[in-house]
Amino acid sequence: MDVTLRPSSVGGRVRAPPSKSYTHRAILAAGYGGGATVRNPLVSADTRATMRAVEAYGGETGLSDDGSELTVEGFAGDPGVPDDVIDCGNSGTTMRLVTGTAGLVDGLTVLTGDGSLRSRPQGPLLDALEQLGASARSTRGNGQAPLVVEGPIESGTAAIPGDVSSQFVTALLMAGAVTDGGITVDLETELKSAPYVDITVELLAAFGVEASELDEGDGYHVDGSQSYDPGGAYDVPGDFSSMSYLLAAGALAGDDPVVVEGAQPSAQGDSAIVDILERMGADVEWDRDAGEITVSKSALSGVEVSVADTPDLLPTIAVLGAAAEGTTTIVDCEHVRYKETDRVTAMAESLEAMGATVLEEQDRLTVRGEGTDLRGATLPGRDDHRIIMALAVAGLVAEGETTVTGAEDVDVSFPGFFHVLAGMGADVAQ
Repeated sequence: MDVTLRPSSVGGRVRAPPSKSYTHRAILAAGYGGGATVRNPLVSADTRATMRAVEAYGGETGLSDDGSELTVEGFAGDPGVPDDVIDCGNSGTTMRLVTGTAGLVDGLTVLTGDGSLRSRPQGPLLDALEQLGASARSTRGNGQAPLVVEGPIESGTAAIPGDVSSQFVTALLMAGAVTDGGITVDLETELKSAPYVDITVELLAAFGVEASELDEGDGYHVDGSQSYDPGGAYDVPGDFSSMSYLLAAGALAGDDPVVVEGAQPSAQGDSAIVDILERMGADVEWDRDAGEITVSKSALSGVEVSVADTPDLLPTIAVLGAAAEGTTTIVDCEHVRYKETDRVTAMAESLEAMGATVLEEQDRLTVRGEGTDLRGATLPGRDDHRIIMALAVAGLVAEGETTVTGAEDVDVSFPGFFHVLAGMGADVAQ
């Protein structure tokens, strides 16, 4: 599906989708337990992959007709040998989290995904499982899927780098809670995307599982022999990563105020988008009690932003920078290259095609908005939901028509995104 956008004014009241990060973790946490109801889940291609994985390990999932409740019957901490290969689709979160589950299986588990997912690094997690007594390997010997894991792991300590993916830590903590004696994760390097582990610790607590950061701040520990039980149901909060596109649309094209609902405070690092918009000069206000953020079209100025802990915000920040006065510099972004696509290069090439001046370095992306008039272009979506949504926002303020190809991939995290954008007043043609 190709989507074409034209210069538009937007406004109105919209609701962000539920959090993809919380939904993944809640589905798997319910699977680790005896079962639970996950209320207000994000139902998307990625989270369906996690549902399939829970079923492969012996659980069951059932979605209500309106999608508002997901019932999970769990495997009670004892995952069985899957009957078939677990296909994680395009979901890196699914693959990493359920590879941790594979370490608990007394037998062989094979995991794979689409072409993009098979290019993403999994080696540190495989090494960690090996340290805990499992056999874990890449079929191609390159640390990438397909993966073959033979467990079960034992309690103990695993040392991993922290600068590849925080999801490795999440996978080990979630699995470690149902081992006999627990797991300690020692970080060999500084942890990037640390707020995503904060999300994990917060969600585990909601399911009655205690995990904690080590006193020295260089790792995490979870006791074993714990039970996952949220007391019947767990409510998924709104997703700040997805909100960022709606907020950016308001800051760039909101002739009338845009009010985004579902913005209750949580451990999500991507809530930093509110602070970033404020620093750039946006007219933005967050009513935390009501869970609403209001933003209007504003004259923006460039800033320097570190995305060490908020990698998913890079595409949004890059678009804001291209439409702002001055220079926006995004630093600490090398790990953003290892997502569905190399998002640093993807945004550099896309914004240059739209007329922006961009300098790409290994760990830095500089966007010069001053004197730049964005113009429409035909841009590949690169099989990456976040690239597609960010470029769609750019299309609202670019001269002429902007066409994004392969735009159906927004279903990974924000099904109905273009419908929501059109409801805000955007000129969108699908």
